[in-house]
Amino acid sequence: MATDTPHGPSSPSEEVGPLGGGGGLWAPERRSLTLGLVLIVTLVAFEALAVITVMPLVSADLHGLRLYGWVTSAFFLATVLGTLIAGARTDRSGPAPVFVAAVAVFTVGLAIGGLAPSMPVLVLARALQGLGAGAIPAVIYASVARCYPEALRPRLFAVTSSAWVIPGLLGPAVSALIASHFGWRAVFLGLLPLVLVAAALTLPSLRHLGAPPRADGEPDPPDERRLANAVRVTAGTGLVLAGLTSRSLVIMPVLVAGGLVVGVRPLLRILPAGTFRARRGLPVAVLARGLLTFTFFGADAYVPLALTSVRGRSTAVASMAVTASTLAWATASWVQERRARVTSGRRMVTGGFLVLVTGLACSIVALHPAVPVAVAVAGWGVSGFGIGLAYSPISVLVLRHAPPGRQGSATAAMQLTDNLGVALGAGMGGALVAAGDAAGWHPATGIAGAFALAGAVGLVAAVVTRRLPDQPLTDPGLEQPAKPAGRRPGSP
Repeated sequence: MATDTPHGPSSPSEEVGPLGGGGGLWAPERRSLTLGLVLIVTLVAFEALAVITVMPLVSADLHGLRLYGWVTSAFFLATVLGTLIAGARTDRSGPAPVFVAAVAVFTVGLAIGGLAPSMPVLVLARALQGLGAGAIPAVIYASVARCYPEALRPRLFAVTSSAWVIPGLLGPAVSALIASHFGWRAVFLGLLPLVLVAAALTLPSLRHLGAPPRADGEPDPPDERRLANAVRVTAGTGLVLAGLTSRSLVIMPVLVAGGLVVGVRPLLRILPAGTFRARRGLPVAVLARGLLTFTFFGADAYVPLALTSVRGRSTAVASMAVTASTLAWATASWVQERRARVTSGRRMVTGGFLVLVTGLACSIVALHPAVPVAVAVAGWGVSGFGIGLAYSPISVLVLRHAPPGRQGSATAAMQLTDNLGVALGAGMGGALVAAGDAAGWHPATGIAGAFALAGAVGLVAAVVTRRLPDQPLTDPGLEQPAKPAGRRPGSP
């Protein structure tokens, strides 16, 4: 477990040996790996932005408003399994085998999604996509922890966030255009060639990274126990969300209670001790990531729906809001990189939450027909800037406090709360939207409830993140990593 000191023995800088400490991101020894990581993020960005943009069309075609939230929740529930399995496997065998398996599963999910005859089949396809996509962050973070000194990490996360710029500019508009001319299925199937190209370009740089060096006598991660806990957490969360979306007042409490019984104890075993008490160090950073994704993605899934069903605008207009938040997120990532030496992680993350909640307030106001639609687009851009300020600093803090040789497992815990935050945020928001639809309310009512719930969680998180360390994100004393110890894998 990481200590509360900013750069104690748990600092991952000791693991940077394979590629040395000199040069920058594009130095010869890091160039191919940096390019590969950017390609991975670009792939994920195209998929995420394309799907969220066309979801109103999918829902109308498959008559699936009741399962609208499940399209997002199923994806991120499955990433829980993918992330936890991949984190342990990456620590044991290196990132390349994990990446190959992830791409294969993700590709199958895309194909089934493009051919889905009904909303339940689409939900299943999204679960397969999530299972594959869940492994990708484990590959990224394990590679970053082993190959980049701490001083370069904020810049790398800014670069990978910038990989969303081109998908953010083109993805929503192109997916809306494709859907209007060829149907929404073409959006899913059209991503298949991109997956294969990105995988072919990325895999060579990952093959050079074998399993990380481990201390003598240190046991391998308990894959079977971790998998069993991950299955229980996923099942428990699914039961809770199923209960929240149930229209039966008898079944609802039974499912929710059953989900809590099944999922809470294994979740406590997986997460760092003290996570839900917001203990300083690794636990509070892991918790902050889950609260952040709940706040943003609990509303993000319904922004296009708000613009199309409430304000009566086209999918192309809805894509503008998605683009605005994506570009603002990338911009904020560069802001945090520039401020990393002088601004503490606490101030960066807390400020990000407050900016995000401000954008959510604008989104709620923009549901009123008298408010210009531009307010909705701009407001969601503000929210994108807020999550961009907070997202990468949390990653830096988790890597700083991760025990040596266990960066994959530590970042898997962060990704677990990350994905649970998205699944619960989208699922609970979807429950409010579905309840409003079942009651015959105006669509704005349920969507406003989803936005308000996300905002309330964001305000609570702004208080919790006051327990993050009050030191700069990067320390000049860590710019030169310690000399490597143990086995030295080949560098790309």
